[in-house]
Amino acid sequence: MSCIKVNNLSKSYGSIKAVDDIGLSVKSGHVFGFLGPNGAGKSTTIKLLTTLISPSSGSLSILGIDAIKNPLDVRHKIGVVLQQPSYEPTLTVEKALDKYGMMWNVPKSERKKRMNHLLEDFDLAEIRKKRNEDLSIGQRRRVQVAREFMHDMDLLFLDEPTAGLDPSARRKLLDYLKNKVKTGLTIFYTTHILTEAEYLCDEIAIINKGKIIAVDSPSALKTRFGKEKTIKIHLFEKQSQVSSLLSEISDCKIDFENGTNLTIHSEQSELILLQVLKILNDNNIEIEDLSAVPTNLEDIFLKMVK
Repeated sequence: MSCIKVNNLSKSYGSIKAVDDIGLSVKSGHVFGFLGPNGAGKSTTIKLLTTLISPSSGSLSILGIDAIKNPLDVRHKIGVVLQQPSYEPTLTVEKALDKYGMMWNVPKSERKKRMNHLLEDFDLAEIRKKRNEDLSIGQRRRVQVAREFMHDMDLLFLDEPTAGLDPSARRKLLDYLKNKVKTGLTIFYTTHILTEAEYLCDEIAIINKGKIIAVDSPSALKTRFGKEKTIKIHLFEKQSQVSSLLSEISDCKIDFENGTNLTIHSEQSELILLQVLKILNDNNIEIEDLSAVPTNLEDIFLKMVK
């Protein structure tokens, strides 16, 4: 079942099309990654999906509701954490969480229970009495994400939620989200950290210049667009003749650094590697180290948006 259905959705600002005739289908109970360079249309798309702005054309269904005709009905069922910082400076951490639960009409006893759980889950218990204005950027961000879980929701939009978090806090948040998805929550997730998307997302869409250019699982994207592998060879000592020796090898790009590091990019990496090793061996050129690295999601992303 799809909880987000988008057909021919566009948003124009004068002559500029920020979102250009996109289509999306997001399955319930999944994490859907939404990637793109700055200015690609990610933020505009999120504002459309969360009913903050209206589209210029197209249709949009959120949780089975026509989001264009009934935006308020959608807002009652979703959670949203935008990229911009949002916090109440003079409130303590625990009062900020409690206030957010109160805004969603969560009963007092349930608010207290949820607040205590979230303070522990987001490592906020020790700073629960500190005011938001006295927190670090990363701590404020954790509060901003944590408070969204004070209310029930079927769909959560997270726009760069790990901005400002250290690696430990980032991984803890990602694992928390994974566990929430197991309970049936659907997450629409944007990030510039491609390893996050690969770790968390069931499916990924890449947007560039307002258009969706690919939608698939991380593994399928790597299969489709990441056939090229990188082979790194470190020679025992500098060899000036290596360039000429390897000049006849076809279908690969060879980069040299300091005469000792050899990097080969090829879609036929195994075959090319055998040829290179034979040439080096025939010319008595010793190898100190060798490694083969498959193309990762970041490489694919950079290649596609170019």
